[in-house]
Amino acid sequence: MNTNRRDMVKKMAGLAVGLPVADSLGERLGAADKAVGLSGNVNHSVCRWCYSKIEFEDLCKAAKKIGLTSIELTGPNEWPILKKYDLTSAMPQGAGKGIVNGFNDLKLHDELVESFEAIFPKLANAGLDKVICFSGNRHGMSDEQGLENCAIGLKRLMKSAEKHKVTMTMELLNSKVNHPDYMCDRTNWGVELCKRVGSDNFKLLYDIYHMQIMEGDVIRTIQDNHQYINHYHTGGVPGRNEIDETQELYYPAIMKAILATGFKGYVAQEFIPKRDPLTSLQEGVAICDV
Repeated sequence: MNTNRRDMVKKMAGLAVGLPVADSLGERLGAADKAVGLSGNVNHSVCRWCYSKIEFEDLCKAAKKIGLTSIELTGPNEWPILKKYDLTSAMPQGAGKGIVNGFNDLKLHDELVESFEAIFPKLANAGLDKVICFSGNRHGMSDEQGLENCAIGLKRLMKSAEKHKVTMTMELLNSKVNHPDYMCDRTNWGVELCKRVGSDNFKLLYDIYHMQIMEGDVIRTIQDNHQYINHYHTGGVPGRNEIDETQELYYPAIMKAILATGFKGYVAQEFIPKRDPLTSLQEGVAICDV
């Protein structure tokens, strides 16, 4: 990457952020001090796992200086620390057995219902209103059977979710590259599940990286299905790295399309930095800050 990379990113984003590349954590946090104000049109978040090598409190400090208001995919032990820095968790870590074994398995429903009903009050007490969930892998199951099974399990949780004002949010993931055999791998399948569950307390997490790999046509898909989506993740295609000019998506246009739907939720950076992590995070936020 040539020395003009950052200038090109700034031009594309329309926002000069002035965060120089740094070698140490102290230098990175010092560089984050120089961050300038954002437009206020987008609620910015970041996924914790992409920055796991940075101590959590250091990440909180840097997030505040960059202009983020959320660090997500966090658990109850981290929520008090977020509150300390006036941050939220826009999409908290869920319950259950993870990505591979989910709501499409009838045998897991009792366990899943118990674990999510246990986390709902904790979310509500922490002032959080969403939680991530997963379909599970196909394991030879038809998509139709998976829809039926997921709807049965999720419907059991809607009364409790509504009581605690928590929206369960199923993530759309690609089954081509990163999550082979995952069932909720296309928007139309997820939308049909939303219709069958029939509650505003169940929505979709539209991961732009994953859906570009699976189906493309990102902007039209968002326009046609935005009422079923309550959260977005970013990521550069291919590779899930920086969302700058090194990859195939043009995020400013995608962000404008999201805002045009009236979306008031959060957009989270979920790319794996290949360069200085906080510099790349700052640039990603700038690119999406339309």
